[in-house]
Amino acid sequence: MSLFITSLNSGSNGNCYYIGNEHEAVLVDAGISCRETEKRMLRLGLSIQKVKAIFISHEHTDHISGVPVLAKKYNIPVYITPGTLKHLRVNPDEYKIVHFIAYNAITIGDLVVTAFPKFHDAVEPHSFIITCRDITVGVFTDIGMACEHLITHFSKCHAAFLEANYDDEMLDKGGYPYHLKRRIRGGHGHLSNKQALELFINHKPEFMSHVLLAHLSKNNNSPELVYELFQANANGTEVIVASRHEETPVFHIGDKAAVIGRAKQLTFEL
Repeated sequence: MSLFITSLNSGSNGNCYYIGNEHEAVLVDAGISCRETEKRMLRLGLSIQKVKAIFISHEHTDHISGVPVLAKKYNIPVYITPGTLKHLRVNPDEYKIVHFIAYNAITIGDLVVTAFPKFHDAVEPHSFIITCRDITVGVFTDIGMACEHLITHFSKCHAAFLEANYDDEMLDKGGYPYHLKRRIRGGHGHLSNKQALELFINHKPEFMSHVLLAHLSKNNNSPELVYELFQANANGTEVIVASRHEETPVFHIGDKAAVIGRAKQLTFEL
């Protein structure tokens, strides 16, 4: 059985990633509005009725702002840690709240979702891998460093959403205050292009068909730059830059990987 994936939005203005098979799907984070989530899924021909769970990576606004309306309107269970839930600002009695524990696999139909801890300046931050039979997709964003947890799980993935947040030189020369620059690259912030590329080159499995470069900084990165960096080292893996303004196409991850859904030209208007 194959998996279908898309980034509905990726960036500091909101993050939401769709992973599903023919029968059910999950969202990892819901940081755009319910209305935008509905619009973008409709354009891609995806049914929101297939979404059986929302998994929350951490409590920052760009990952949770759409959760209250979306989860309540469609009665979707929200999988979240107790510490992260305290920041969601909802009445838990009005929602289907399920607490997850790192490395405890959760079954959603034919999907198996496993969380693992990551380095980020949040209360209980986690990344996720989603598996359907023998196909695995990872969601790896908002990560301060490529720790052993990340390396182990990245090396198992047939496709991955991988953070490439900033270019070192652009961050150095940019207008951010020193404390913010230090936070971004301080080990609990974000992965740079260089860090993400090193992970990709050294630990990408031969069977990885797609990498979706995610959570690019608006001010400290260039979509053209990061695409060229990864494309030069792709070795057969399709490189996609996820946008902070619109959804990507739907990618079919399986024995015969393909692009389906709304046809689009590759653009860099992020």
